[in-house]
Amino acid sequence: MSNVTEPTPAYLPAPAPRERTAPRAPVDPLWRSVLGMFLRRHRLAQGLTLAQVARTSGVSTQYLSEIERGVKDPSSEIIAAVVGALGLNLLDLTAGTTGVLRDAAPAARVAPGGPVCLAGPVALAV
Repeated sequence: MSNVTEPTPAYLPAPAPRERTAPRAPVDPLWRSVLGMFLRRHRLAQGLTLAQVARTSGVSTQYLSEIERGVKDPSSEIIAAVVGALGLNLLDLTAGTTGVLRDAAPAARVAPGGPVCLAGPVALAV
């Protein structure tokens, strides 16, 4: 037996073209992803390592890394500890993540010059 594949004979019909599907509606980012981006951005802006913030907040370095990558949904206590370790408060977190969510919101759901219209589901998993 040989692993060499035989060329397709020219008399076989070409494969049928794939059907085009309608474009999908834009999806809001997950809360855990926005939270992770916010935490990483502030940690790096302060020149801190994962280990430093993890030690100060009382969580493991691996868990903090998973939070920053949007893999884990931390509890509100963990969020408060990490935000505090960065010298921020929950108001800073709320304001920072709101800006990211507003920028990522589909244009049809953002009122011009106004707040985000909550016509669709809100994805908050804490």
